[in-house]
Parts: sequence; structure tokens; C-alpha cells
Amino acid sequence: MDSGDDPDASDGQRKKKRYHRHTPRQIQQLEAVFKECPHPDEKQRMQLSRDLGLEPRQIKFWFQNRRTQMKAQHERADNCSLRAENDKIRCENIAMREALRNIICPSCGGPPVTEDSYFDEQKLRLENARLKEELDRVSSVASKYLGRPITQLPPVQPVPTSSLDLSVGGFGSPALGPSLDLDLLAGSSSAVPFPFPTAVSDIEKPIMANLATNAMEELIRLVQTDEPLWMKPGRDRREVLNLETYGRIFPKLGHQFKSPDIRIEASRDSGLVFMNAVALVDLFMDSSKWVEFFPTIVTKARTLEVLATGMAGTRSGSLLLMYEEMQVLSPVVPTRELCFLRYCQQIEQGSWAIADVSVELSRENQFAPSSRSWRLPSGCLIQEMPNGYSKVTWVEHMEVEEKTPVHRLYRDLVDSGEAFGAQRWLATLQRMCERFACLMAAGASTRDLGGVIPSHEGRRSMMKLSQRMINNFCASLSASNGNRWTTLSGLNDVGVRVTVHKSTNLGQPNGVVLSAATSIWLPMSSERVFSFFKDEHTRAQWDVLSSGNSVQEVARIINGSHPGNCISLLRALNASQNSMLILQESCTDASGSLVVSAPIDLPAINIVMSGEDPSYIPLLPSGFTILADGRPGGGGGATTSSNPMGGSSGSLITVAFQILVSSLPSAKLNVESVTTVNNLISTTVQQIKAALNCPSG
Repeated sequence: MDSGDDPDASDGQRKKKRYHRHTPRQIQQLEAVFKECPHPDEKQRMQLSRDLGLEPRQIKFWFQNRRTQMKAQHERADNCSLRAENDKIRCENIAMREALRNIICPSCGGPPVTEDSYFDEQKLRLENARLKEELDRVSSVASKYLGRPITQLPPVQPVPTSSLDLSVGGFGSPALGPSLDLDLLAGSSSAVPFPFPTAVSDIEKPIMANLATNAMEELIRLVQTDEPLWMKPGRDRREVLNLETYGRIFPKLGHQFKSPDIRIEASRDSGLVFMNAVALVDLFMDSSKWVEFFPTIVTKARTLEVLATGMAGTRSGSLLLMYEEMQVLSPVVPTRELCFLRYCQQIEQGSWAIADVSVELSRENQFAPSSRSWRLPSGCLIQEMPNGYSKVTWVEHMEVEEKTPVHRLYRDLVDSGEAFGAQRWLATLQRMCERFACLMAAGASTRDLGGVIPSHEGRRSMMKLSQRMINNFCASLSASNGNRWTTLSGLNDVGVRVTVHKSTNLGQPNGVVLSAATSIWLPMSSERVFSFFKDEHTRAQWDVLSSGNSVQEVARIINGSHPGNCISLLRALNASQNSMLILQESCTDASGSLVVSAPIDLPAINIVMSGEDPSYIPLLPSGFTILADGRPGGGGGATTSSNPMGGSSGSLITVAFQILVSSLPSAKLNVESVTTVNNLISTTVQQIKAALNCPSG
């Protein structure tokens, strides 16, 4: 029977024909298309189906299979190439290890340390140091929060640093070499890095927030509670903390510092300030404004981290981690460094509280401070008052550990707590708020004798220039690690102290600046001494550089309620100095007084008085600081550490000069410059004592 007559046979043949192999012509044409387009679309597949007599599904499956085949071929080729490269590298590695194994260490003659073990050890050391520092910081903060001590790893001992020896053989004769390299001087502040870390771990943040909340609660109780928590030991308004009562109300486990030399300083003061509450809060929470308003107390301030921002666009709820360095205006008194939390909270409408409390952060440089300070819950309550005033109640509470004794001249002032007490802070704030109000006022009092100050803009420009002069002068007296002083013997037991730095800052003369200062005690009130220094008629009696010539006041700007708070332009009454004037600012309050001046030429004054920006005008100020000696007045005649003559209380005077040694930053300090400034300070002190009828000894 013919196969064509068998229906089953014809179905089988059709089935077999459906799966037959493609002809060479079909494969050749499919390959040609694949090379050009491995992913044909439906239209292209239909065209191939018609051209080759194949179904569209056959075309689709062929391209899928071909792509899979091509991918597998590429992977096999890549694998072969990589395998060959790997074999080559393995052989080279084996050869290098064999060569290293046979090397002898040139230093000890033994086998070298393998690279892997060396790097593993270094990684472990770095990780160990990081974990130790983290443990120290967290343990310290947690111990305060939990109320019980936590064992810490022993602290790293600071590396001792050497200071430059500038001792002198006799008065006015420094025993120095012909020149001193500035790079070896300890007075260059640029060599001292910032001493504390600037990041807070996530573990510490909630602990710090709790610490700040507790400090705020304690501060409010300290502000609102009077006797017997606070006492007035003297006839002045100053209030000091009754430590026994405080210990019962706020029980603590013990002191922060484990030393028998711990001293507690705690004081409170209140008064009206000419600034509204919101502006005051902004001042406290801005570290730049904080330094600008307190140049006589704060040498440095920095916001390390913002831990919480204020609510609803205000400062309420804001929490900052801050660093601060404080000073007494004399190089013989060590500065105090603090890392602390500053927490702001609005208590009610028009009433704000600012709470400070110290936190422990490990130091990151090698300089150990000469004193350690720990701020217990402190701060102030600010209450809005009518007519732009605010009532400020200030609380300062601090533990202090003096590693080296304070110089005897300043011992009574520092030990009494007045040097860094609440009264000093508040008095400075009151005076600076008055100054700021005068700066902003359009009709402030100006005594213009020679047409020097023609406009309101000129007056403001002059006040800004003078403020920069004050800031520069106060910073030059800092006794911090970055501004180390060297003592020259001769004048008295304090001696003339000198430091040098390379000045490249805007607003200062470029070059090498030599600063020199000394502190003396005078047996008279600080008010009398201040009046003597600020009076232009008595300037010739102490100003060595004036050569006995008088000066005339050309203009005066009043910047406070006290008549002594003013800025003056002085002109020397001699023909050789007609092109130079003297810019002078005098300021006084309950905490002390300043008289600072700097020479300035007529072109610079013209720029200032035209209202232009005075920030680039170079100034190199010198002057005097005047503080009460810290002892109450009286005629008991007893000899004390800060009053070697006995009798009534006196004044502590710091005399400071800055001299441009060279306009070249790379210049070296020579012995003539040191001798000159030593003689300048000594002669000035002698003339001051002679003019005030004080013993020269």
C-alpha cells in the first residue's frame, strides 16, 4: 500500500518534517542576520519566515538558542583567560614568597616580619586605641548619669614639652644668643591643635540630654531659692553658696577631681541689662557672639556639636556641646578650659533659662593644663522687662583643681571666687550691652572737637575698630598653652614675661610680633588708678614713647553710662608726630577696668570716619588692665599674699606692650628686641609708681 494512501503514515511524515534540521542555506542566512541583529523584532522575524519558509516561532526559538550558545562560548573563553592569568599570578606569588623567605633583615640579621602580621598588628593597635578612648568618654558621662563610678582605663600621660629659656643675668641684660629661631619658640599658637574631639557618639547623646535636663532643674532651684542656700558674707551684694545646705538639697557622690587641692567656687548675682530677652538668648547660644561680648573673660569659644535644635523657630529646647577658655587679664594667672553642655529652655512667656554643665571629653593634644575646672550646674535666668531691659540672675558653680599655685599677687582674687564669679560675668554683660546700644543708636553722644567724626556711619566704624583693638589686646594677654610666656628676671618677682608670634591675621601688621607684660600691685583703689590712666592730661607721666610731650583729645565717643566708658582720639602736641593719632578706649565696671590704645595714621582715620569697613586697618594695641586685689578694704595693717605692704586693699595692674619686631614673617627674634621691650616695661612701671607716689620696690 502506498504510503500516501495511509493517513497515519502521512501524519507521521508531517510530524517528522516539522522538526527537521534547517538547511545550510537557512542557517547561513540566519547567521548573517544574527551578526547584524541578535534581537530581531516581530516584523523582522515575519520577513525571515517568508524568505526561509519557516514558521515565526521557529525563527524566534532559533535566535534564543543562538544567543544562549553565544553567551556560553564567551563565558568559556573568559574562564580560560582568567584561569591562565590566575595560574600566572600564582606562580609569581610563589616565587616572590620563596624569595622573601630567604631575605635576611639588615638591622638584626634575623628573618623579617611578614607583611600580613605587621599590618594585622597595626590595625589591632589603632582599633584598641579608638575603643579605649570611646570607653573613657562614655564611662565618664555614664558615671554622672547613673550616680555611681565606672572603672576606666588609665589615662595616657601627657608628653612633657620644653619651653624656651630666656633667663637674664641682670636687670635689662637678657642672657640670650644673638638670634632665636621663631620655629623653636613655644609662643606660636599655630602649633597647638584644638585639644578636644568634635564628634559625639550616638551612645553619648541621650546621656548628655539627660544630664542637661537635670542641670536645668538644679539651676532653676538655685535661682529661685534664697537663704539659707545663699549667703552674703561681706558688705557688698555678692552672694555665695552655703555648701553645707547645698549638699543636703543636692546630694552628690563626691568631687569630680580626686585631689586634696579641690576648691569650690559658687556665686550668684542679679541685675538689669539693657537688651531684650530674645537677643540675650541668641547671644548665649552663639559661640561667636559669646566671644565678642566677653573678650575680657572668654579667650576662645566654639560650638563642638548641635545636639538639639530649638522648637518652632526659637531657641527653646536647643542643646549645644561647647568649648570655652577663660582668663584673668594677666599672663601670670592660668586659663581655665571647659567642655560643657549649654541647654536653653523657655520657662514661660518672656522668661528663659540657660543651663551649663561640664562633660568629660578626652584631650587630643600633648599639653596638660595647669589647672582643671569642672562647671557644676550653672547658668542664668533671663526675664523680659519693660523698655528693652531684661533682668538677669546669674549663677556660677565650679570645682577647680590647681596643679600649680596661683601667683601670690592674684591668689586672694582667685581663691575668693571673684576672678571667675557671677558678679564679673554680669558686670561685663551690663557694660557690653550698653556699648552695643550706643553702637546701634543713631543719636549717641559724640564729643567732636576737630570735625573728625562727620557722620553716624563714621562713629559706628570707629567703635567697631576700637572693639577689635580691645579684643586683640585681651587675646594677647592669654596664658593658654597656645600663647606660652617666658619670664625675664629683673623687675620684680613677677618679672617681665614675653612671647612672640607670627602675625598674618587681617587687621594686624604682618610680621613678627613680640608681646611683653608684667603685673604689679599698687596700694590704692582701682578707681583712682583707672582715672589716672584714662586722663589724657597725665599720659605724659607714664607714656615712655611720648618723650614727655602732652596729648590733646581730638574726639570722644561715649559708649556707656559710666563717664569712663569712652573711645578717644588723641593727638600728640609735637610737630614730628602730626601724621599719627592715638586711638584709645577706656572701660570700667564692677569687675575691673581697661585702658587700651594703639597708634593709627591719618589716612586710616579718614577711611574709618568715612564709614568704610575698618576690618583691614592694622592695629597693634598696648595698655593696662586694672583689677581690685580681692581683699576687703580696711586699715588693719596685716600683710597678705596679694598685699605685701599691708593696710588697705589695693589694685592689681598689668602693663602690656606689643611691638612689631620685623615685617618679615620668616625673621628671627634678636637680643636687642628683647632688651628693648624689657626696658620699656620696666621704665613704664617706674614712671607709674613715681607719678602715683608709690614705693619703687
